[in-house]
Amino acid sequence: MKPNSGTLVINIMNGGKAEAYEGVYQCTARNERGAAISNNIVIRPSRSPLWTKEKLEPNQVREGDSLVLHCRPPVGLPPPIIFWMDNAFQRLPQSERVSQGLNGDLYFSNVQPEDTREDYICYARFNHTQTIQQKQPISVKVFSTKPVTERQPILLTPTGSTSTKVELRGNVLLLECIAAGLPTPVIHWIKEGGELPANRTFFENFKKTLKIIDVSEADSGNYKCIARNILGSAHHVISVTVKAAPYWITAPRNLVLSPGEDGTLICRANGNPKPNISWLANGVPIAIAPEDPSRKVDGDTIIFSHVQERSSAVYQCNASNEYGYLLANAFVNVLAEPPRILTPANKLYQVISDSPALLDCAYFGSPKPEIEWFKGVKGSILRGSEYVFHDNGTLEIPVAQKDSTGTYTCVARNELGKVQNEVQLEVKDPTMIIKQPEYKVIQRYGQVSFECIIKHDSTLLPTVIWLKDNDELPDDERFLVGKDNLTIMNVTDKDDGTYTCIVNTTLDSVSASAVLTVVAAPPTPAIIYARPNPPFDLELTGQLERSVELSWIPGDENNSPITNFVIEYEDGLHEPGVWHYQTEVPGTQTTVQLKLSPYVNYSFRVIAVNEIGRSQPSEPSEQYLTKSANPDENPSNVQGIGSEPDNLVITWESLKGFQSNGPGLQYKVSWRQKDVDDEWTSVIVANVSKYIVSGTPTFVPYEIKVQALNDLGYAPEPSEVIGHSGEDLPMVAPGNVQVHVINSTLAKVHWDPVPLKTVRGHLQGYKVYYWKVQSLSRRSRRHVEKKILTFRGNKTFGMLPGLEPYSSYKLNVRVVNGKGEGPASPDKVFKTPEGVPSSPSFLKITNPTLDSLTLEWGSPTHPNGVLTSYILKFQPINNTHELGPLVEIRIPANESSLILKNLNYSTRYKFYFNAQTSVGSGNQITEEAVTIMDEGKMAMASRQVDIATQGWFIGLMCAVALLILILLIVCFIRRNKGGKYPVKEKEDAHADPEIQPMKEDDGTFGEYSDAEDHKPLKKGSRTPSDRTVKKEDSDDSLVDYGEGVNGQFNEDGSFIGQYSGKKEKEPAEGNESSEAPSPVNAMNSFV
Repeated sequence: MKPNSGTLVINIMNGGKAEAYEGVYQCTARNERGAAISNNIVIRPSRSPLWTKEKLEPNQVREGDSLVLHCRPPVGLPPPIIFWMDNAFQRLPQSERVSQGLNGDLYFSNVQPEDTREDYICYARFNHTQTIQQKQPISVKVFSTKPVTERQPILLTPTGSTSTKVELRGNVLLLECIAAGLPTPVIHWIKEGGELPANRTFFENFKKTLKIIDVSEADSGNYKCIARNILGSAHHVISVTVKAAPYWITAPRNLVLSPGEDGTLICRANGNPKPNISWLANGVPIAIAPEDPSRKVDGDTIIFSHVQERSSAVYQCNASNEYGYLLANAFVNVLAEPPRILTPANKLYQVISDSPALLDCAYFGSPKPEIEWFKGVKGSILRGSEYVFHDNGTLEIPVAQKDSTGTYTCVARNELGKVQNEVQLEVKDPTMIIKQPEYKVIQRYGQVSFECIIKHDSTLLPTVIWLKDNDELPDDERFLVGKDNLTIMNVTDKDDGTYTCIVNTTLDSVSASAVLTVVAAPPTPAIIYARPNPPFDLELTGQLERSVELSWIPGDENNSPITNFVIEYEDGLHEPGVWHYQTEVPGTQTTVQLKLSPYVNYSFRVIAVNEIGRSQPSEPSEQYLTKSANPDENPSNVQGIGSEPDNLVITWESLKGFQSNGPGLQYKVSWRQKDVDDEWTSVIVANVSKYIVSGTPTFVPYEIKVQALNDLGYAPEPSEVIGHSGEDLPMVAPGNVQVHVINSTLAKVHWDPVPLKTVRGHLQGYKVYYWKVQSLSRRSRRHVEKKILTFRGNKTFGMLPGLEPYSSYKLNVRVVNGKGEGPASPDKVFKTPEGVPSSPSFLKITNPTLDSLTLEWGSPTHPNGVLTSYILKFQPINNTHELGPLVEIRIPANESSLILKNLNYSTRYKFYFNAQTSVGSGNQITEEAVTIMDEGKMAMASRQVDIATQGWFIGLMCAVALLILILLIVCFIRRNKGGKYPVKEKEDAHADPEIQPMKEDDGTFGEYSDAEDHKPLKKGSRTPSDRTVKKEDSDDSLVDYGEGVNGQFNEDGSFIGQYSGKKEKEPAEGNESSEAPSPVNAMNSFV
């Protein structure tokens, strides 16, 4: 048991079994006045037993039949939560047809083929032990029979036509009906002779479960569930009886009695069945408890008569029936105590005039004291209708007036004594709004002001809050809240609304409202806007040592509202004629409290500002010289930095004239070496901003402080800063410099850091100097400027980018401080590997002939290694800029020219040329060149063009076209006459000569042909073997004029071919030229 507590702790974490502590516990608390007992506390260990092993046979069910899969979980404490899942730990879907019952079984109203599966698994989760037990999987196989027989509903649970259910008052009533049938039945619930209770009735599990929460005796009765489908219905009646564990009607309460008084303890409870009432005294049944002549038990009541102090005891009332019990402790305390007043002495009560005042007098005593109230120390007892006396001792003054203010005395007395207490009452004047805001109509973009002038008790501090439409004012700088008013600048339509002024004090609150209506401004002549006129009549009042109040009268705002006032000051003592910014206030304010500094001869001026600009400054105010005082602050930006290795230069920003606060401004400069047990060295200097300490060690830290003083004394103690004496050049160079070449253009350099003591200053970093010594490919030396890379801080490595491949480099490393660079490390030599070369410096193509070209080139500007060869690639280009096959030639590195032979005449070639090292190929350069054209071919092309322009050729082409037209007309006439035209036989097979057959394979139109259609074409014909004319052969070929004729002319000019539907033109094939042939070429194809 915990010390000084009644808590019993049972800890089985360090061993022991929970079963050893199973039982019923009760706590008893006892002192000399009696004993109280607690309710019985039952401790039972939680249990999660394993599932009993059982052999589960597969369920073979006919489609449409009902099925119940039993779970039968092990009995646990508390009972487990049941759910069904499959092997993949997915919950099985439930519906009106398939659902889980309250007992955990899985019910199928009718099975379907999709219900076939082998992994119906029931799980039991024991929450208290955090374990889950799994039943063996159940197999269900649904076999189909055609047709599936429909069935009317029957109830799977509960069985029979009636059943009973007992539930306790206040619990949740759960009634369940699950039915079989096909189609799936629908469940309905009714209460016979009554209605289901509203707001407490719920349906669950697809209406198969009726749930009524917080049941009472009125919920007893017969509940009927009805299952229906299209074939009929079934029903079941559940008779519900609501029993009740005992519940209190009147629980016994503690009783405080004085010696000789009477009293009663009442213990009344109800339940179903009615509970039994028994009494105990100090935890012992009253029948065997010590006798008390003042006590008499009468059923549920104990009557006390003329009690004595020994009658004090704790009584227990036990109300029990078969469903539970109630236990209550009641302390009967027989006391003889003189009066005590619990209200603090001289407590102050404050109320508003004409409101009620309640003055407390909390008391205690036995017998119960009588309370009397007096006003004043020697006043008479208060009586009359103007006072109300409450049983708890409180005095109420329903309507307090100003003359009610004063001291009130409360007196409590009984036969054992008397005590009194005084309290104070203050009656305050009510808060009033003596000038309320008024209804305003304002033009858009104007300015409006609402007044709210208040009167309040001088001892109360009011706060004024403005609301717009019962909400906070918009967060807009146009809304200006003054002491007694609200001003809205530049009014817009959205400012329309109700404005409320609320005044709050600690005792009361008042409010007043007014409506603002915004209207459009009437047309007015053009308004001239200008800067405001300067303020005037500046006046200083309330002069104090460190503050003064400045007031002024604004000048004309010139049609643009004043937005703010800028206040400037002049220090006639230190900086006469120079005006400084002091502060600024909103444009509605004409007074300001200004903070001042000592020993300043102040003059003030005011500048008004509107949207147009600033006014001229006002005339200066009268001068006001403030008294001298010690400096308020010390110099800022104190630093200690040596300019030489043996000195320390201490600098600071001097105070401005008005910051001196008095005459004789000087500075006390103090310093001492840090981390050395030295005393401060100090010197007082004039009004300067620098002091040099000589003879210091090189670069050591110093603590420094600078304090201001004047004729009246010192400023506050200054804060210390850390400075350093002068730096000197570093003493040593970085060691162990190593270079790691990463690739042909990048290297990484490492070094060991130098000891910090040898840096002799602030370490700023390291500098790496590196330069190219020579190129390994040319072996030529040339002057190259050194490159420098700086690495900040205490880094010990860095990357060297942009190196040239196949080159020799040197580098060294130096440490850097604020003074400069230290000595260089020994030069480190490293070499970069080969890289790919740059492109050849040039490529020229000369001496073109019919079948050859001469190429000349220059070696790469940057070989970046040893050249191994050159790569030449070239390919022809036709007139449509299409590229031909690519030819590649490898050339020894020592060559600088090449003659290419066996090229095609009159052909353009494109060349790609690059150099190679052992690493790879470099960038290529390209050139184009053309071989010379054959003069004989050029002459033939000229003759062809000349023929194509002759008149006789044009006439020949017209004759050919006319001949084709005549042939078509003849064919048409013969077909209409039914002549033996080669396609006649095919036409006879079709009723409509215009409809042509479709190919079965691709849906295109078929062709009429005879055996002659398959004769090979003449060698000179350009028509392909598939009897189609290529689209690019001729833009105006004769086929286009032939209305579907695929054919050509024979050598004698006669037409051969076939009669068919016009086919789509196909794209060019092979290596045929893409150029459109001239009419001469078209004619040559017929010859």
